[in-house]
Amino acid sequence: MTKDAIALTPRMPDIRTIAGALLAAGPELRLQSLADGAVVQLCDDAGRPLLSVEAPVLVEVPGETRRLLGPQADARTPLWWTEARASTAVTGGERLAAAFAGHLARHLDGTTWPPDAADVPDAPLDGTATVAPAPAAAQPAVDVLTDRVAVVIQERPVIAMTTWLSDVLRACVGSNRALQIVSPAGSRLSLPTRLALSGPPHRWVIRDDAGGYHDGLSGAQLHWRDGAFRPVEGAGPTEAFLGADATDERQLLLSFRTCHPAEEQLVLGGALESAWRALTGSLPVGWGTAEPVGSPWSRQEITALARGRAPDGTWLVVVGGQDRPAHATMRVARTRDGVEEDISLVVGGTDGDLPPADRLRALADELTSRYGLRNLLVQRRSARGDLTVPARLEALPVPLAFAVGPAEVDEIGLDRARRPPLGPAPHTLGAAAAPGFYYELGDGTSAAGWAHLEQLMRHLRNPVGGPPKL
Repeated sequence: MTKDAIALTPRMPDIRTIAGALLAAGPELRLQSLADGAVVQLCDDAGRPLLSVEAPVLVEVPGETRRLLGPQADARTPLWWTEARASTAVTGGERLAAAFAGHLARHLDGTTWPPDAADVPDAPLDGTATVAPAPAAAQPAVDVLTDRVAVVIQERPVIAMTTWLSDVLRACVGSNRALQIVSPAGSRLSLPTRLALSGPPHRWVIRDDAGGYHDGLSGAQLHWRDGAFRPVEGAGPTEAFLGADATDERQLLLSFRTCHPAEEQLVLGGALESAWRALTGSLPVGWGTAEPVGSPWSRQEITALARGRAPDGTWLVVVGGQDRPAHATMRVARTRDGVEEDISLVVGGTDGDLPPADRLRALADELTSRYGLRNLLVQRRSARGDLTVPARLEALPVPLAFAVGPAEVDEIGLDRARRPPLGPAPHTLGAAAAPGFYYELGDGTSAAGWAHLEQLMRHLRNPVGGPPKL
């Protein structure tokens, strides 16, 4: 049984029901509310939190619960997702979280994850339970806190960028700490979590059956030293990491930035919507500021949220339908040039599912003509079609194409931009009077694509007027 548990219920758990479930686990303990009621905690007499409960999230997107919790999860929609996490400093914390989720499920006709949490009866916390002193127990989401890192233990099938994990990451950045997620070898990362763990100092730590540790993204052997998981000097990747099987599954990755004038009539999300349609034949299904994604796709709602948060930025997760895996993250920021959308979109399938080259060029032209494209990188890789990231060696993505929009061409210089150092002449994008350019780099199967991209970038980064924002 894990330290965290989730109740999936067709009815919304109100604060009275949540409080009842918490007090059933510890009637002699006390409750406190944090983050304007978004988090409720069960605490001991000294104020140290034993169990933290996030505000219920309404999930209206079909397939979202099974994407993150596996095929055994309740697939009904809409559902309320209520998540509880016990402090690892509490003896019997697993039972505490499970009892809470089970109580909600029984009273609201729902189910739980893990499924056996539903069978855990209401059971007050043993009065002899011990709790570690602060700061290790200051936040149940964090299992170990040092001057260097915050360690979070996760035992889910898919480690998602939930609201609480996003909060931990934000706190780590603000305190100059690294986030290190520890999980068993069978866990996988969702795309948003993978993008957040973009490299040191953040790390995904795999705990193997023999009690050793290695990096889930690089395979480097790790040990605990000086308050953090660090690579073992002189040790290579583990055999478990390198022993990956060949697959015919593929991913197509698009990373692009657009910029729009900051006008009242601006509606965000058009560039992502067009790319989604071009690559999958359909539109996004849902969006949210964390996982699980709860809201049906709506450009108007996304725009209202971003406008309400301005001048601060907005980060979003977007998912597609169950028939064709497609996920994206989108960051909206107000800059001196206007409103920028920075998008990472990944589509899964096989070679036969991936769009042909002419469709990618047509998409780049549409993004340039309608959405103020700044730059675009298209890559292809052999990897899981469901877009989750296993703790096994996967092939690096190989560049297919790169594009720059008119604003970047102005900074590069028209003559330099239209004459790449090698390969065919670029395709012109947008209006002839203010063009962008689309550079083909290969077929996405040869590592030579990286050499072509490197040469092209050196060429474009040495313009007359200074470097473009690539």
